[in-house]
Amino acid sequence: MNVAFLCLGGNIGDRLANLKDAKRQIGLLGCKVLNKSSIYQTKAWGVVEAPDYYNQCVQISTNFSALELMKALLEIEESLGRVRTDNRNASRTMDMDILFFNEEQIYTPELEVPHPRLQLRNFVLIPMAEIAPKLMHPKLRKTIQQLLNACTDESEVIKTEADVHLY
Repeated sequence: MNVAFLCLGGNIGDRLANLKDAKRQIGLLGCKVLNKSSIYQTKAWGVVEAPDYYNQCVQISTNFSALELMKALLEIEESLGRVRTDNRNASRTMDMDILFFNEEQIYTPELEVPHPRLQLRNFVLIPMAEIAPKLMHPKLRKTIQQLLNACTDESEVIKTEADVHLY
């Protein structure tokens, strides 16, 4: 059984319902959600005039390989109305990233794990620190809490009152 940490987020449509449906569909894949952070509201990364995001990190167990999981997550994004454009910072209904997969380091054209920019983003580090502060980044050799403490991202990450136990 493999263990992965994912970051889920979106800023278009019913953000809470999309998070709920994404976790439900992850479960339908045969993956088990082991832990999940609170839901956080953040400004869009790199875009001034865009709706705020809801973000959440989840820890799952899966029988999929990392690449199989990524392909399945892309299908879930599409089922939730995700439209990919050339603009990396475009608004979206759902975005799902594999942050960590076991302690593996994967560098392929389709997938890079650990996520190459997670240490730069409070909207990832804060929810990750909530569920796995002592998790060691296999490449940077620092814990999530150490990465958060060193992060220079000044963007505000606000814990919502949204029900994190929705499936």
